[in-house]
Amino acid sequence: MVLTITKIVVGLTFVYIIRKLLFPSVAHLPKGLPIIGAKEGDWFPFFQSAWRNARNLRGNMLEAYAKYKDQAAILPIAGPGGQIFVLLPASETKLVTDQPKDVLSLREVIVQGLLYEYTISDNMLVSHPTHTKLITTTLTNQVGNLLPGLSNETVRAFEEQWGTDTESFRNVGIWDSMGAIVCRATNYAFVGLPYCRDPALLSAGLGFARALPFSQLLLSFTWKPLRPLASLLFTLPCRYYERRFTQMLIPEIENRLRNIDNPTSSLSAGKSPGEVERKNDFLEWCIEQARESGDPRMCRPRTLAGRILLMNLVSIHTSSLTITNVMLDLASSTPEVLEELRAEVEQVLDECGGQWTKLALNKMEKLDSVLRESARINTLVAIGLRRRVVAKEGFITTSGVHLPCGNFCAVHNLGVVHDPDVYEQPDTFKPFRFVGLRRGINSDDPNKDHVDRARLTFAATGSDYLAFGNGRQACPGRFFAASELKLMLAYALVNYDLEIMDSRPPDRWIGILRMPSSNAKLRGQNN
Repeated sequence: MVLTITKIVVGLTFVYIIRKLLFPSVAHLPKGLPIIGAKEGDWFPFFQSAWRNARNLRGNMLEAYAKYKDQAAILPIAGPGGQIFVLLPASETKLVTDQPKDVLSLREVIVQGLLYEYTISDNMLVSHPTHTKLITTTLTNQVGNLLPGLSNETVRAFEEQWGTDTESFRNVGIWDSMGAIVCRATNYAFVGLPYCRDPALLSAGLGFARALPFSQLLLSFTWKPLRPLASLLFTLPCRYYERRFTQMLIPEIENRLRNIDNPTSSLSAGKSPGEVERKNDFLEWCIEQARESGDPRMCRPRTLAGRILLMNLVSIHTSSLTITNVMLDLASSTPEVLEELRAEVEQVLDECGGQWTKLALNKMEKLDSVLRESARINTLVAIGLRRRVVAKEGFITTSGVHLPCGNFCAVHNLGVVHDPDVYEQPDTFKPFRFVGLRRGINSDDPNKDHVDRARLTFAATGSDYLAFGNGRQACPGRFFAASELKLMLAYALVNYDLEIMDSRPPDRWIGILRMPSSNAKLRGQNN
């Protein structure tokens, strides 16, 4: 009986996948738009174009930019992020940027794309994402206060992952090692000591961040009526890491809640006032926010732990990809580039008394340029400003295309960063590209010059640089991420000698996402 039911479920799912690929629901899509990747004579243009795009997304997107950058087109994608998008012309990037979230929603793209309904077990995290407000306010404001601790954890993490051998070079798996370093430093800001040094907690957080996209992919190819049942199997890795993470963190949360409710209890238990002092980390801010809300559900230890786990999901993966890319770019550049960067870092540190501060990081303009240039040429997502139309009446573009409610739209990204009319020699990694551009800004208005130069920094956003999105719904944690990544890169450059590669290992595309080689190794030694 069980075997028969299993066969039925598998059979229905297979039929659903074929139907979804061959005959997608296109009634709600705008009519008369070209389909990127389709060819004349295709019997099943959505399926065939999705297949071609999956096999050669980079080439098809660059071709589409050349042919359709001034008009809307339909982009079918198979794999992660594989909704059917209406790709709007490059001239409408600002239009999309300016729309409020009750018209075009990034959050809906994330919630629907990652299938939070199934992959996140605590619905409070989805229905009440209050932690996002803390990112734009408290986390951003506290970066300077967090930097001393972040630098300590960065040093320890590099020593553990890259070693301290000054006599010989060693091979280092760049993707795995940078993921571990980012995870540890980031969790210093999230949960503080000693938990940011707990290998089991870090492993669970990193495991969850890497398991959820895989679970989502399996569920996305499952017939919707079967998803509640299939999710019991497909989300097992998510549940495993979620349970491990929350079980380890809940005792700390309960202890902090007790200290808030009865601060004298810790003193009577023999702790000094310094030991019960309120901590300055994201978990503490979440607890304060939950108590101020007056909603007892917000104060549940499981929910608070879940917020920290979600923060691991949204921050660690992208930061790991970014720092991996820049390390590979530098290791495949020239010794002169590495030496010039090292000299800048050492000079700034000397000027700032050897302290890793916001001022010191802001002075490292060559380092900042390298990060921005790497993020440009290795853009993590082929399309930018992904949004879902949530306005009931739909959305009408300036070119007259009407997108009914429920459509997904985006703008060109890959094509823009490889456009010679936008960037000189766009296919070349020029580490100090933005140093020259910033220094070239020199008008009679110092205030305007300051603003214009700031727009060319790593954490800035713009219509031709969408690494952090743009406008009202840009990445809220980009200023923290930028400081953290600058710190890591600067420390690595000063303390390790990298052996130059013959060439950078090729990337791979999974759906709309670009991934650096997970097997790439650097050869380095502590200097």
